[in-house]
Order: sequence, then C-alpha cells, then structure tokens
Amino acid sequence: MLLGALYFGGLVLFLMAGIHVASAIFMTAVVSDWMSMQVLPSMIGNTMWSTMNEFLLVAIPLFILLGEILTRSGVADRMYKALAAWLQWLPGGLLHTNIATCALFAATSGSSVATSATVGTVALPTLQRLGYRERLVLGSIAAGGTLGILIPPSINMVVYGALAEVSVGKLFAAGIVPGIIVLLLMMAVIVIMALLGKVAPDNEKLIIPLAMRLKLLIDVLPVVFIFGLVMGGIYLGIATPTEAAALGVVGAIAIAAANRTLSVAMLHAAFLSALRTTAMVVLVVTTAFVLNFSLSLAGIPQALSEYIGQLGWSPTATIWVLVAFYLILGCFLEAIAMMVTTVGVVVPLIVSLGFDPLWFGIFMTMMMELALITPPVGLNLFVAQNIRLSRGGISDVYIGVLPFAFAMMVFVTLLIYFPQIALWLPNRLF
Repeated sequence: MLLGALYFGGLVLFLMAGIHVASAIFMTAVVSDWMSMQVLPSMIGNTMWSTMNEFLLVAIPLFILLGEILTRSGVADRMYKALAAWLQWLPGGLLHTNIATCALFAATSGSSVATSATVGTVALPTLQRLGYRERLVLGSIAAGGTLGILIPPSINMVVYGALAEVSVGKLFAAGIVPGIIVLLLMMAVIVIMALLGKVAPDNEKLIIPLAMRLKLLIDVLPVVFIFGLVMGGIYLGIATPTEAAALGVVGAIAIAAANRTLSVAMLHAAFLSALRTTAMVVLVVTTAFVLNFSLSLAGIPQALSEYIGQLGWSPTATIWVLVAFYLILGCFLEAIAMMVTTVGVVVPLIVSLGFDPLWFGIFMTMMMELALITPPVGLNLFVAQNIRLSRGGISDVYIGVLPFAFAMMVFVTLLIYFPQIALWLPNRLF
C-alpha cells in the first residue's frame, strides 16, 4: 500500500507541476519500476510496441475522423432545425433541441468536446438572439455535450475496453439505455426550470404544419444512417468495432458529398484535426498500458483489494467512496487522463468485490462525464465559454450547468442500485 500511495502521490505531483499527462504517466511508471526492481527497460519498450500494434486501438483515430468529417459536413445545422420543429412546444422550447441534438450527434462523433463545440456553434447564436436565459443555454450545451462519450460509438469506451479487457461491442450496447435515460433526465431539468421561472421567450414558438415537420425529419436520417452502419455492423457480427469505424468514415464522406460540403480542403482540415487528437489520445493510452503493467507486477491492485477487504466496507459503500474519489479527481484531471490513470488499480478492486467490469465501464463513463463539467478543468465548460457571443465570466457556465450535474448524479445513484440499467441490453444482444 505504501508503494501505491507513492505512485498516486507522484502522479499528482507531476501533473500539478504542469507536465503533460502522457509524460506524467510514463514517469510514474518508470519510478514505480525502479522502486519495485521488477521491470526491465526492454519490457517497457515491448509493452509500448505491442500496445501501439493493438488492432482494437485503430478504432480510435477512425472514430475521431468520423466525428471531424461530420462536424464539417453541415449535418448538425440541418439536424438542429429538424429537431427544433418537433421539440419547441415543450416547456423550455429550443433548450430541449440543444440536448436532443447533442444526443444524436453523440451517436456519430464519440467525443464530448466535439459534440459541445459543434452543437453550441449552431445553437448559441439563435438562442441568444431569441432571448433565452444565457446561463441555462450555456449549461445545456456543456452538459449535453457529455453525452458524446456515453452514447455509442464512444472513444472513451474503446480506451476502457482495451485497458480493462472488456468487449467494446458490449460496452457500446451497455451505453444505449443509460444514454437515453440521461437524455430524458436533462430534458426533465429544462421542463422543471421552465415551470419555476421564465427561461424562454413567450413568442418564439411557431406553428409548423405536420407535413413540414415530417419533411424535416429527412435531415435526421444521415445520423441514423451512420449509427445504423456502425452499430449494426457490430451487432450483426459482420464487423469488428475497428471495421465498423472504417465503415462509418466511408458513410460520413458519402454524406458530406451529398450535402455538397466535401472538398480537398475540408478533408485536409478533418484529417489534420483527427491526427492531432489521435496523437494525444494514443500516447496517453500507450503510457497507461505501461503503468498498468508496472503496477500489476508490483502487486498494487491486489494489495488495495486486501486493504479494502480489511476495512470491512460493503461493496456499495466502496462504490460511493469511488464516486467521491472521482468527483475530486475530476476537479484536477481531464476525463481521459482520469480513466487511464486509475483503471489498472480500480478495475481489479471492483471485480474482487463482485461487480461486473462491463457495468463499471458505464459507471466510469458517467464519472468522466461529470469531470467534463466540473470546474476548474472541465473541458466542456471552456468550450461553452469560448463559443458564447456576449462577454461574461465563466461562472455563468458553472451556474448554468449545475442543474444538469445534479441530474447526472441522480442517474449515477440509479446505476449503482439498479445495475441492470446498463447490463440488460448487452445481456440480450450477446
């Protein structure tokens, strides 16, 4: 346990010193190896090489590229208008469209930051012009974007599946029902806020004929097509997650061509952005594999399991301790860093307590969602702040996102006491 405390303390120290996440993880692994005297430098190199040659991880750049192409294809703008025609009658008006568009875009992008940025760029100018309460608008964009890593396909689930050796296809299936429930909880928050006080202008609702609304649904079909192409390929057994991601990229290019937004310049920008993001994610994941390998040889996961067992805590109490741990950690670490630095230690612990690692993958994804909207380093908070048109402090985003964070904590509670919320669908499909 002393070595485990030194490992975590060293990692936090490196991160607080401003060292890049991947470098901090690698340095922690090297120090851990040196202290345990069990890992040779050649073993570190072999671990990194085998990780980078892992076929499953090829899905990461493909899903990132899929989201980048769709972001530039004009799909989000058309989809937003179509959903607005159907949802504007609800209390809260177009705020529901923010959440619903984020959910649908999440079904193709796999990235929370990309979802918030894309939908926010489309929605924010319109909502501010119509006179919606700005704090709630910003909060809905930041919180809605977190659905990007819960609703499949999800880059974070691919990373978790690789680190925890859990089926990515099952993880994708496990995220569908929770994604729908979180979507409904966020929309319920908007309804409650609208009933408690004025959040939307009284005269912004338009009467749109049913025929027109049905016609607008055509603009939602591209996202449904991509989702069906990717997820259908996986669940029908005709494609691995990596192959399904490649199919999704081809489909996204076809959609961009149909929308007449496909060009060499657009593809160049999409590939360049995907390359930058991929380099960061894969480097972090590779060093995380090295760290997990080092910790396993040092016996830290086993020691932690024994220590928790000696404390006499119930399994549920241990999970609530992890909730508090991840909430605190989310204040200092990015979501992906929070996951890769803890999976190697925490997953063996929860397995020893009798929890399903598939369920824990969804639990960890929810905690990462909360990290994305937790100050001071929540990335989605900064995305919402950066795309706003008016001047104002980021505290507006903090306040606006609070009701949605509460709704997400409600779901975490439901997930802890009713694990079948996440496990029912994968158990039926696999």
